[in-house]
Amino acid sequence: MKDVTEADNGRRWSVGELARATGLTVRALHHYDQIGLLTPQQRTLSGHRRYTEHDLRRLYRIRALSALGLSLDEIGSLLASQDDELTALQTLLTAQLDGLNTQAARINELRIRIDGLLQRIATRQMPDPDQFMSTLELITVYETYFTQEQRDQLAERRAALGPEAIEAAKHEWASLVEALLPHAEANTPVDTPEVADLIVRYRALGARFHPPAEQGEQTTAAANRMWQENSQELASRLPWPPDRMIALINYIAQAH
Repeated sequence: MKDVTEADNGRRWSVGELARATGLTVRALHHYDQIGLLTPQQRTLSGHRRYTEHDLRRLYRIRALSALGLSLDEIGSLLASQDDELTALQTLLTAQLDGLNTQAARINELRIRIDGLLQRIATRQMPDPDQFMSTLELITVYETYFTQEQRDQLAERRAALGPEAIEAAKHEWASLVEALLPHAEANTPVDTPEVADLIVRYRALGARFHPPAEQGEQTTAAANRMWQENSQELASRLPWPPDRMIALINYIAQAH
């Protein structure tokens, strides 16, 4: 057996104790030992397994990698290739945290939607079938143009902004639309300083809801395609007449 070279507090766990603490079965831990995935670094004089802190950290990595979808063979190969345990743990924990943040963003988005439904029901008003149908249609359109990864990225951005910032952005966007509509209808040149400033602010506001760098360019392109191919349907859900909004978006596009 290997010598335990790193400093620890001397705590040791029997196979039964480790099984109870981790939710694994004794049989699973024995299997890990048999295939060389997790071999306890110490044994008693009578041959009973004793797991050290090092073994516990290795088991954590095994469980975490398994949760990420790796097979036991893949986990074994990966662990064998990692010499720096501290760096490997940092990378793994970062990946886990990213996954949890994505889940948290999804949960937060769902919470906001359910809260909105509850507020409607609190007024003793049941959404009619057309409202349910239109929502389902929008969800279908959204999922058609954005990949799951992109939807996760957008959800993370909304979660990072928070409800108050999102509500403030809605009001700011409405103000910008009201300021730009007369210029679009008058066909004011888009390089006019006042119009150019409004368009810069309009685009900067939209960029807050997209991830940075190349990922943001991809989600923005997907959003533009979604609008171009569904403009009438999407515009009909805005507070302004659809034709005015479609004309406005076309007007802003001239500034490219």
